[in-house]
This record gives sequence, structure tokens and C-alpha cells, in this order.
Amino acid sequence: MYSKQERLAWDAKNRALYEYWLSIHPDSDTLPGRQHLDPIDIPSLLPNVWLVDVVKDPVRFRFRLFGTAHYGAMDRDCTGMWIDEAFPSFPGSEVYSDYINLIENGVPSYRKGPASFHIPNYKTIERIMLPLAENGTDVNMILALTVYF
Repeated sequence: MYSKQERLAWDAKNRALYEYWLSIHPDSDTLPGRQHLDPIDIPSLLPNVWLVDVVKDPVRFRFRLFGTAHYGAMDRDCTGMWIDEAFPSFPGSEVYSDYINLIENGVPSYRKGPASFHIPNYKTIERIMLPLAENGTDVNMILALTVYF
């Protein structure tokens, strides 16, 4: 978890989504699931939001929702695509381990730094990825938000 002090350095959109995610936890020992998320609560964040389905055995990730801000950044809509098909080098990339850590440990992942190869129009990104678990413990979806600079 990230402290309030750490979050002060984040872009306001990432901070708002993280704080919303904290607010929808059923209790302190349980992760929220998609059933706790209501897009009506975060309308200003939706262009930057993306949702990823987590499939296990073997582990794969699929874009369920791809906010409109990402179309311009990536020059395409990846909704419904497997991440490893949309971006073939994803499984060997530096960020792949962020996804694995998130699903194995149920912990958020924040990153600010150089934009990856698949984002040609921007130099820097800031993103938060947050675990969702329909049953409260086993991560089956990732709620994320990216801001492009």
C-alpha cells in the first residue's frame, strides 16, 4: 500500500483512482471485486481507465476496457485483445513482472517513467494498477489508469 505522503507526488487522476479503490474495499482483509466498482463514481477518470481480465493456467491478460485516452496514445483500440497478442514482446518486458506480482500478492503497482515502445506519441507515463478479486482474495481483474505526458 502507498502512504498519503507518497501519493502526494502522483498525478491527481492516479491518486483519485487509488483512493476510490481503497474506499470500495468490503473490509480491511478483503480485496474489492468488479462488483464493487461503479463507473458512475469516477466519470472524470474513465478516459484514462483500463480494465484487464486475468486468466490463469496459463496466466494471460486481456484488455476488457480501454479508455479513449489510450486510443491516441497507442493509435488503436485494444479492447478485447490479449495483451501478448497486442504487444508480442509483453511477456518478456519489464512491466510483465508488475502484472505477475500484482496477481500473486494482491498488491497495487505504481510506475512513473519512460513510455514503453508501444506508446509512440509520449515520452513519459504514470500509471496505477489495482487488483480486483471477485471472491475477495484471488485476483481475477486489474483496474488501472494511465496518464500520458
